[in-house]
Amino acid sequence: MGMTHAIVLGAGISGLLAARALSEGFDRVSVFDRDDLAGSGPRKGVPQGRHAHAMLAKGLEVLEELFPGLTGELTAAGAVPVDIHGDFAWHNGPNPMARARSGLTVLCLSRPALEDYLRGRVAKLPGVEVHGGRVATGLLTNADRSVVTGARVDDEHVTADLVVDATGRGNRAPAWLAGLGYAVPVEESVHAGIVYATREFERGGVHPPSLGVLTGMSPAFPFGVALLPQEGDRWIMTLCGLAGDAPPIDAEGFAAYATRLGIADVADVVFGAPPVTEPRAFRVPASVRRRFERLERHPRGFLAFGDALCAFNPIYGQGMTVAAQEALVLRTVTDPAKFYAAAAKVIDTPWEMAVGGDLAFPSVPGRRTLKVRILNRYLARVLRAAEHHPEVALAFHRVVNLVAPPGHLFSAPVLRRVLH
Repeated sequence: MGMTHAIVLGAGISGLLAARALSEGFDRVSVFDRDDLAGSGPRKGVPQGRHAHAMLAKGLEVLEELFPGLTGELTAAGAVPVDIHGDFAWHNGPNPMARARSGLTVLCLSRPALEDYLRGRVAKLPGVEVHGGRVATGLLTNADRSVVTGARVDDEHVTADLVVDATGRGNRAPAWLAGLGYAVPVEESVHAGIVYATREFERGGVHPPSLGVLTGMSPAFPFGVALLPQEGDRWIMTLCGLAGDAPPIDAEGFAAYATRLGIADVADVVFGAPPVTEPRAFRVPASVRRRFERLERHPRGFLAFGDALCAFNPIYGQGMTVAAQEALVLRTVTDPAKFYAAAAKVIDTPWEMAVGGDLAFPSVPGRRTLKVRILNRYLARVLRAAEHHPEVALAFHRVVNLVAPPGHLFSAPVLRRVLH
């Protein structure tokens, strides 16, 4: 039997995780990305990379499994591990949650720093090559188009036993499949109209009591702030609002928007820490889920992965963690129908959580089912109870960090305090 070869299109977080998973079952793995990957730091193909990121506790657990020693190595390079609720100040609008140690670790570092690290680890795997400046333009197939046999990369025909599309939100997978005569997956989308504005500050000399601040958005307070430490002894502050009330990107307007909730730790940084960057904006496209698992026919040898399957609203921080969980599936499952079915189970819960959260805002178009309305009313009570009961706050964080199912919020100890 000849050497087996897999192609991964896209060298972002999802593509690198896919390559890591495939390295266990294929002799060769080739990763292609349109961006020049020779340097480090933010790149054109990842515009969200300049804004706040934090890997959820479940995602960090999976990354540590796939890349042993990751947490220690990134911490030594300046990343900041934090207890998600013991070290962070969480607020529901202006109201702080009751603090407690959670045992849930989140690693705070910039998106480019995480991607650079993963790319370095993946490139060192036996049989894996990562190529920048290479553009995928289509798929290769056998005569009856039942099997994908590779990809066109620039002007080159690169043959492979498996092609994984991890090119992100703007991927061409549906168009490519339609061109081969296959049905296009049904898309479910939610247009939340989220707008970010981000600025970085020096951390030296400005150390508020908390290692970071995160505020939840709600219809009562449809704006928020994430203040996170990251490598280089810096703070990153990302403001978030809806399109009708977007955070401004002039320095004075940014500071005013950041301090609307009256949180002292945020004011300490925005008024007391020297800025490193000017504010920059980012408009978040719609959340989109492509239902590949519902298609009756799939070409063998091709998989969509990561944001090509489901692109989440990034305010919930789920995308990288879901991609990491999909990578665990990909280690052993490469048959399209079986992979999509297993990936759908990974996606279902965070997608329902995110969609339900978006539909809590009256300005977001979409059908509010009875289930969504009831759950949103209950979640509002959970968050109020979390301001007074640390155990309720901990249950909330376990669910948000995808280490416990949503049913955890309906356990007897939580219910007693929420309904009291």
